[in-house]
Amino acid sequence: MSKKNKSAMSRRDFVKTAGVVAGAMVLAPSAIAAGVYSAGEETIKVGLVGCGGRGTGAAVQALLAHKSVKLVAMADAFRDNLDNSYKQIGQELTANGLELSRLQVPEDHKFTGFDGYAKVIPLCDVVILCTPPGFRPLHFEAAVKAGKHVFMEKPVAVDAPGVRRVLAAAEDAKRRKLNVVVGLQRRYETKYLRWVELLQQGVIGDIVTSHVYWNSEGVWVRPRQKKQTEMEYQMRNWYYFNWLCGDHINEQHIHNMDVSNWVKQAYPIKAYGMGGRQVRVGKEFGEIYDHHFVEFEYDDGSRMYSQCRHMSGCVNRVTESFQGTSGSAPEPGVILTASGYPILRHDDRKDLNPYQVEHDLLFAAISKSEFKFADAEHAAKSTMTAIMGRMATYSGQLIEWESALNSEISLMPNKYAWNAEPPVLPGKDGMYACAIPGVTKVL
Repeated sequence: MSKKNKSAMSRRDFVKTAGVVAGAMVLAPSAIAAGVYSAGEETIKVGLVGCGGRGTGAAVQALLAHKSVKLVAMADAFRDNLDNSYKQIGQELTANGLELSRLQVPEDHKFTGFDGYAKVIPLCDVVILCTPPGFRPLHFEAAVKAGKHVFMEKPVAVDAPGVRRVLAAAEDAKRRKLNVVVGLQRRYETKYLRWVELLQQGVIGDIVTSHVYWNSEGVWVRPRQKKQTEMEYQMRNWYYFNWLCGDHINEQHIHNMDVSNWVKQAYPIKAYGMGGRQVRVGKEFGEIYDHHFVEFEYDDGSRMYSQCRHMSGCVNRVTESFQGTSGSAPEPGVILTASGYPILRHDDRKDLNPYQVEHDLLFAAISKSEFKFADAEHAAKSTMTAIMGRMATYSGQLIEWESALNSEISLMPNKYAWNAEPPVLPGKDGMYACAIPGVTKVL
């Protein structure tokens, strides 16, 4: 991988190779909160919390973004994840012609266990949060309280109490003028930026419907190992447990729903849908569904039709489209009049890698002591959109935004420890109970 391409490795590429997992708010330049990096300093110290595939990728992209960046601390629940990540980051630095001195993580700055995040945060200026999303509200809140800039992955919560916690921390971050970028990278992708701008300007009239898809074959599975506690097993196989992942409608499909919310500059007020487990039914797949379909309604009466599926051997589709009163946007970068005349047909062959761009812009702002990025609010609300969709499919009921957002149902455990009980446990047959529409209560 060349330095010129600034790491073309995508999120999923990093997941595969590591064996694990512009929403720019432009404001007037302002002094950064005391205790974090300020312009003129030689080093921007970065800490990584969550050393799986996405965390490894984000750390490399941060190092590629600015010459002043150094990685100084790392934390993960598991030591093998941390060690693999450290090794791969070094390999990527070498491949991109950068000095290994940029990787300055001594042994006493490598932390494992559930409390590692609290040990990383004081050591750095910028925190990268890439653990399973169930931990995001806790970690983001702690980083903001400590006065740190943040890059964090989507989604930012798995339940309504978590979303509210992120929204409160987001307001605190804005007050402190802390830059926050969230890995909804379509908001940093050239093809989407021009497309969304024109749609918001009304070039196809009023948006009547949006169609959003994440239909794919699914992701990895990690089998149970001998002598694992139930907590360790679920942490290793985190994608299949709602307290850690929030189901794939949340963990992946948030990207597509966020595009619809971005274009509409609004969030749905209602959700009605269906879903289930038809193919992915074994005990190794925890409690989540393998398909969801949700009809979301916005306040103006327009609809977002949402599909996500994890099934092999089917037609895959991961995209977004819009229908307006006087034209259509059948795919990202393409806009047509009602008669089919092209208003926009974007050629993305020379576009920059959005995964890298989001880091380039974040660290450029930090290096100049500018406050430009406040992504947490829209990320939290798009996370809530996904959670509301899951509530609808799990319950079979019509779910409204206000009741969903104000739900007091928490999916998180009471205690974080290897010998603690997670919120869901297997039956005698090893199977985990999953939601039953018409029976399961979500509010």
